[in-house]
Amino acid sequence: MIIESRFNGPPGSGNGGWSAGVIAGAAGSGPVEVTLRRPPPLETPLTLVDGEVRDPQGHLVAQVRPTEDPRAVVPAVDLPAARAASAAYPGLVDHPFPGCYVCGPDRADGLRIFPGRLPDGRTAAPFRVPGSVTTATVWAALDCPGGWAVIAPGRPYVLGRIAAVVAALPEPGDECVVTGVMVGGEGRKALVHTSLYAPDGALLAWARATWIAVADDIG
Repeated sequence: MIIESRFNGPPGSGNGGWSAGVIAGAAGSGPVEVTLRRPPPLETPLTLVDGEVRDPQGHLVAQVRPTEDPRAVVPAVDLPAARAASAAYPGLVDHPFPGCYVCGPDRADGLRIFPGRLPDGRTAAPFRVPGSVTTATVWAALDCPGGWAVIAPGRPYVLGRIAAVVAALPEPGDECVVTGVMVGGEGRKALVHTSLYAPDGALLAWARATWIAVADDIG
């Protein structure tokens, strides 16, 4: 496995959702949970053996294990509501990692998913599906909308663990909707759920994730 440099999250490391999706694909079929033990390195061969992902120096990058279907479904909103929430995306004015492949406003070539808050605290954003879409694309789309349910100015978070189910891939060019919500947390950890919906409202994918608060000088 190699996380290509364009799929970065924080500078110099892979986007957590994309990286976890690549790892999950290598792990085989069935729901899995991926735990990131260090920032996934870019352009570096990674090996998966007995549920452990290691770099060429033997450092543990991630762990993957089978899990039950998380059924972490966040209710849908219609596209106009998602667009309205996205217009107030806080990352447009204060983003800890503005070059993030998924939610970074500096990335014209990224997914450009900009989750804004709904009145009930959920996040929502439209998601224009790229011309080439894989399972890892969907894992990435399910990543940042959960993080923005907890990210606050001066208190960035990064993905620590995620379990996702992709029931169906979205169609290239479709404008889908992704929703997220914080469902619990303790200390530096926040538990979030995210869901991806097709233009007709069909549920395509869902995820359960743990985000970890970090110092604001990461990267």
